[in-house]
Amino acid sequence: MGTLTIRLDDKLERELNRLAKAQHKTKSEVARELLRRHILVRELDRIRDKLRPYAEAAGYLTDEDFFRNIS
Repeated sequence: MGTLTIRLDDKLERELNRLAKAQHKTKSEVARELLRRHILVRELDRIRDKLRPYAEAAGYLTDEDFFRNIS
């Protein structure tokens, strides 16, 4: 397992402490979860960008266009 050390400003540290306490988790658990989510969102953005030309060619210009046809 790797280790990451980061510096947080006071406000961000307070927010992280508050969130960890509210979720009954450690700061490390919360930070890992947030990093995983961020990486997943970036990967989904990358996939969406790659597929966008095909979707636009099929007439899907917005998310609403897509969801209207699959609902």
